[in-house]
Amino acid sequence: MTDAPAETSALVLFSGGQDSTTCLFWALERFDRVEALGFRYGQRHAVELEQATAIARDLDVPFVVRDLGPALSGGSALTGQGDVDAPHALDPDLPASFVPGRNAVFLTLASAHAYTRGIHDVVGGMCQTDYSGYPDCRRVFVDAMQTSLTLAMGRDLRLHTPLMYLDKAQTWKLAADLPDANGLDAFETVRLRSHTDYDGDRATRNAWGYGTLGNADYARGDTPRLTTPGGCRTTPPLLTTQHARSPTESGRRAVRSGAPGGSVWSTHARPAGSAYQPSLR
Repeated sequence: MTDAPAETSALVLFSGGQDSTTCLFWALERFDRVEALGFRYGQRHAVELEQATAIARDLDVPFVVRDLGPALSGGSALTGQGDVDAPHALDPDLPASFVPGRNAVFLTLASAHAYTRGIHDVVGGMCQTDYSGYPDCRRVFVDAMQTSLTLAMGRDLRLHTPLMYLDKAQTWKLAADLPDANGLDAFETVRLRSHTDYDGDRATRNAWGYGTLGNADYARGDTPRLTTPGGCRTTPPLLTTQHARSPTESGRRAVRSGAPGGSVWSTHARPAGSAYQPSLR
C-alpha cells in the first residue's frame, strides 16, 4: 500500500497590491492549500486591504488581517503626511515612503502565523530588481531572515520570493501566464482588482490599473511608479498585446541555507541569463 503524498501548503503575504496578487496566483498554482495574511499598519492606502479581502474571498483563500496599530508609524510618509517621493527624513538615499523595519516585522509575524497553521512555506513579493534602494527588498535580507526565523522556530521555514529578479514588465508577463484560479483570470485580477497607488484612488482607471498616484513622475507626465507589497517602487510597462497570454519559461532557482534539522530551500525567480549581485549598500 502506497501512502498518499503529503498535502503542500503556503502562506502568502497579501497586501492587495499588484505584486502580492501575482504571488497569490503563483502560490495557488504550486501548493495544495494556500492561506493569506495582511497587515493594517496605518498605511494611507488602506483601500488595498479592501481589495485584498474581496480577491481572497472570490479565490476561496482564507485571509487574516492583523492590526499592528502604531507599531510602524512615525518613520515614513506612507504612515503619515508628506511627499512619498521626497528623500527620507532619516536617510536621504531612501524615499520618504520607506517604512523602517516593515518587511522584518511582516516576515516575523507571518512565520509565527504559519507555525500555528502547520505551514512551512511563506511567499512574499519582495523584489530586488526594482527595489529603489529599499534595504528590506534585497535577496540578502530575505535569506538572512529565512535563516534567523528557521532558527527561531526550530523547524524548517522556506521563504519564497518569486518576483525577486523580475522587472515590472516580467512581473506582468508572469501574471499573464499564470492559470485562472476559482474562475478568476489572474492577469485581469491583478490589473483591475488589485490596488497599486499610495493615494488610494479607485476612481481613475488606467491601462495598468486604478490610481492617479499624485507624485512628481505623474505630474510631469512620466510613467508613474507603483508600489509592491514589500514597499518597493516600480514602473509599469505599457500594456500591449505582447503582454497578453503566451508561453514563457520562468527561470527559478532554489537557494540553500543552513538550518537545524536539515536544509532549507526557497524559490527566488530569476530571468534566464541574469546574474545575482548582492548589494550590502
